[in-house]
Amino acid sequence: MYAYEIMPTLQRILNKLSKKDKNLYEIIMNKIEEIIENPYHYKPLKYDLAGERRVHIMKSFVLKFGIDEQKKIVRFIFFGHHDEAFRR
Repeated sequence: MYAYEIMPTLQRILNKLSKKDKNLYEIIMNKIEEIIENPYHYKPLKYDLAGERRVHIMKSFVLKFGIDEQKKIVRFIFFGHHDEAFRR
C-alpha cells in the first residue's frame, strides 16, 4: 500500500465538497482508498500528461494522480469535469 498526498488546490476543492456535496466527497475519498491499494490499475495518460494517471468518477468527472515509486507516494493532483482535465 502506498502513502498519499493531496495537492493544495485539490485539497481546497475537497474541503468545499465536504460541505456542499457530501455524497460526491465520500465517493472521491473511497476512490482514493482504492487507488492507494493498487495505483497501477488505473489508466496512464499520454503526451504532455505522461507520468500521470486518471480515474473517472460519476462518468463526467476525473481524478488525476501521479505515482512516486521511489518514495511509495501517490500524489493526487486534480479533480474536475472531464473537459477541464484534458484542456490544452
